[in-house]
Amino acid sequence: MSATLRIVMAQLDLLVGDVAGNLEQVIAAAHRSRDELHAQLVVYPELTLTSYPPEDLLFHSALRREVEAGVRRLTEQIRGISLLVGYPLYEGDRIYNVASLVSDGRVQATYRKQELPNYSVFDEKRYFTPGSDTCVINVGGVPLGVIICEDIWHAGPPGRAAAAGASLLLIPNASPFESGKQRQREQLLRQRVAASGIPIVYVNHVGGQDELVFDGGSLAVNSDGTVAVRAPNFEAGLYPVDIRIDGRRLAALPGSVHLDRSLEESVYRAIVLGVRDYAGKNNFQGAIVGLSGGIDSALTLAIAVDALGRDNVNGVMMPSRYTSKLSVEAAAEQAAMLGVACQSISIEPAFEAFRESLAPALPQGIAGVTEQNLQARCRGVLLMAMSNRTGRLLLTTGNKSELAVGYATLYGDMAGGFAPLKDVTKTLVYGLAHYRNQLSAAIPESVIRRAPSAELAHGQKDADSLPPYEVLDAILTAYVEEDKTVAEIVALGFDAGVVKQVIKMVQQAEYKRRQSPPGVRISRRAFSRDRRYPVTSGYHR
Repeated sequence: MSATLRIVMAQLDLLVGDVAGNLEQVIAAAHRSRDELHAQLVVYPELTLTSYPPEDLLFHSALRREVEAGVRRLTEQIRGISLLVGYPLYEGDRIYNVASLVSDGRVQATYRKQELPNYSVFDEKRYFTPGSDTCVINVGGVPLGVIICEDIWHAGPPGRAAAAGASLLLIPNASPFESGKQRQREQLLRQRVAASGIPIVYVNHVGGQDELVFDGGSLAVNSDGTVAVRAPNFEAGLYPVDIRIDGRRLAALPGSVHLDRSLEESVYRAIVLGVRDYAGKNNFQGAIVGLSGGIDSALTLAIAVDALGRDNVNGVMMPSRYTSKLSVEAAAEQAAMLGVACQSISIEPAFEAFRESLAPALPQGIAGVTEQNLQARCRGVLLMAMSNRTGRLLLTTGNKSELAVGYATLYGDMAGGFAPLKDVTKTLVYGLAHYRNQLSAAIPESVIRRAPSAELAHGQKDADSLPPYEVLDAILTAYVEEDKTVAEIVALGFDAGVVKQVIKMVQQAEYKRRQSPPGVRISRRAFSRDRRYPVTSGYHR
């Protein structure tokens, strides 16, 4: 006769360094899982008590004391249910990334993460010492193997847990979002269950942390590779999994299986969550968006409204002598569509004042790029002043394509606190705009149809300075995300002169990117944490 073990996947949005606040979430989830969901075990994300990634906070002695006190509190307060909770374990001068089984008033067992990722956005070898011992815990008489996040990407840890007698694997994770990542995770989990013959319960963190967004998507995979339960992406919550026990054979019973319907949906939701958490966790009172009448600022405004609510967002139009009537009308139309308060502040007085101040120092005048950049910097000064006074976060509106080639002004349109579109190519910007309009009207069609322009000179168009975006983005993907050389990109069918010019622009713009605000990471190679190139370099391949 079969029995059932109920496991709750606690997909929580935690705050890095807030051990006390995270502990309250852990305890509340434990009580609800025990009293309302009638579970025997709760599995929390990786490094639950500190959240992920704590980075150099791990070196602070006060954090160590808070974590140790937090673990003691769990052993003192939690009864009637078992918890698998993560935290940094300090032993002398070593720190381990661990997950411990807490039940019956004590820590019953502890697993030390064995495989420490040290690539892309991860640098765990800076902080942690790898473990070596296999861990199989017992909950309700059922042997459950424990591994942590990166361990599943290697055959050794899950294989050893299965060999040690585990009938199911529990995997706490802090795996950040990137487009296509959920599919990769599930393909990997199917490989592991095929090799071990035992099911997996995979629990992921959810929420925004600086550039990173953790997408949740916690799931249970049976030994035949089928997904029995999948929690919603980008939503915190407690998601039960019922495990049928038939001797030593375990299987997750079918439950809710959530899935984003498209790339655009998952990317848009990731950016909205990233903006919401960055603003909220850093105590901003809302957001400010400079509106140009173009698609980048229009998409940014829609994201801000979806993340923070229309009453917490201000739009600001800042026309100049070069601003078209279409831009003014389109910005006003979108603000009305979204119900956002919108102001118009001419930059002409500031621009003329700067010109007058500069005249003695630059008697030759400021025509050309200097004049264009000065206009952008007037806007940056005004927007930052509004941000300072209102306590609202200034969202910059530039996209990855522009940032890659330096088609942006330092201290101008790059001024601000957070860049929602920093890792979004221009072609994907259009895809996200169409996706958002499918939900409800948010971006005027006139904005989507018009040719991109910075409007810093008469008749200016992006195409005057850049290749068509479909060409530019394809070259940038090959060079930035795939590390292809000039020769390899040309072999894909692109003009050699265009490729060399684009790569030259990317290399020359590195100093700008170093000074850009953080933004949501949605690709496998975002600027900043993923791609760390020297500003000063003689490499031109």
